[in-house]
Amino acid sequence: MAYAQTLPMRQGVFYDAAGGRDSVLGDAAAVVIMSWAIAVCARLCVPLPFTPVPLTGSTLGVLYAGALLGPRRGSAAAALYLLQGGCGLPFFSGGAAGWACLLGPTGGYLLGFLPGAWLAGFLAQRGWDRRTGSSLVLLLAGSAVILACGLVGLARFVPFGRLLSVGLYPFLAGDLLKSVVCAVLLPWGWHRIGRESGKK
Repeated sequence: MAYAQTLPMRQGVFYDAAGGRDSVLGDAAAVVIMSWAIAVCARLCVPLPFTPVPLTGSTLGVLYAGALLGPRRGSAAAALYLLQGGCGLPFFSGGAAGWACLLGPTGGYLLGFLPGAWLAGFLAQRGWDRRTGSSLVLLLAGSAVILACGLVGLARFVPFGRLLSVGLYPFLAGDLLKSVVCAVLLPWGWHRIGRESGKK
């Protein structure tokens, strides 16, 4: 039996199919709110002089959305975030906006938010969020997917010999820290949307 099916159905997390209009509205509200949370995290931006990719908090928001909302709604929140930023809202790192951001050096990382959020949510639904150690593993797995997508996109702008030094190594410590913070914040998020982690 899938992990999600073993959980009590709770308003705000795993909606009952019979929930009707309230469930749809609740899903939509969760997706919108988390897309804005990702945008807030993206405001935490530190440019690095040796790479076109800045240190940013957006990965924290993406992984949190995935682990908290599950694969479907978590990746939907990431997609809505990208859509809003592409349409001109200052949602990308440092307040940037526009579709050009998705085509530039950071575009691979941004597009990697979709599979990264999905994977974090997929693993969380299967119980990887039950313990601190496995929570960190699922968050780091989502982060690894984002970094891999980012490297693929960055390879168009950076010589292969410098790819890891400008697109991977500078971000490993920060991604570890963001994963730890996300793991610490998950129980608070569950409580806010009505899920009691002790009853998994």
